[in-house]
Amino acid sequence: MESLTGKTIVITGGSRGIGREIALRCARDGANIVIAAKSASPHPHLEGTIFSVAEEVEAAGGQALPMQVDVRYPEQVEVMAAEAARRFGGIDALINNAGAIRLTNVEHTDIKRFDLMTQVNSRAVMICTQAVLPYLKESSNPHILSLSPPLNMDPRWFRNHAPYTITKYGMSMLSIGMAEEFRSKGIAVNTLWPQTIIATAAIEFELGGRRAFDRARTPAIMADAAWEILRSENLALSGRTLIDEEILRERGVTNFDHYRFNPEGGELTPDLFV
Repeated sequence: MESLTGKTIVITGGSRGIGREIALRCARDGANIVIAAKSASPHPHLEGTIFSVAEEVEAAGGQALPMQVDVRYPEQVEVMAAEAARRFGGIDALINNAGAIRLTNVEHTDIKRFDLMTQVNSRAVMICTQAVLPYLKESSNPHILSLSPPLNMDPRWFRNHAPYTITKYGMSMLSIGMAEEFRSKGIAVNTLWPQTIIATAAIEFELGGRRAFDRARTPAIMADAAWEILRSENLALSGRTLIDEEILRERGVTNFDHYRFNPEGGELTPDLFV
């Protein structure tokens, strides 16, 4: 297992939630973190900006580069990648964490919302991968990790929110393809998804409000799982659609109680697609 000391990791949507937690976990291992997100100024209802996370990353022991980026626009992503490589001497990993969600069916999903989910979810995987690929080819242990689910074709995952489902599955299908496409280049490609719901804004606003947090885990479990994946010697772990609990068990973790948001809460709620 490799240390992340001196490695440069680009995290899209890195200013809040799971992205922020991954940034801090990798920073504690000495990584350089590129916080690529839209949030350059405070949001009225959500905590965190690219600049506040940059301060946290440096306090945790890493180096930070906050970059205001909208992953829908290739030119912005290309500028971010070039600046990251200039600042840190290269790029070693890309984490496709930025996401858009709306759990509505076909009849009730506005086409503009569907376009947004398509662009921020599956389409951005291609945009970001193409931008960082020249730098990953030069890395000694390159990784691409997308936060997307295993492919579960049970109709219940399509019946009520097919538009969202197919945009997230698109991320996973691209990752499966890229794992084989880039294997000869030594680039590992995997996906990661939570076993249970995670206490984030997406859960608060789309899956039951803050009451749902009582049956959720904290983002720390996803951060620890991502850290384990990025430390793997690239092609020793590639082409898998991983679950956080699964990869941590493979690395010897047996107790997950400390990841609960509320230790006194009820039975944990499985996440979508699990």
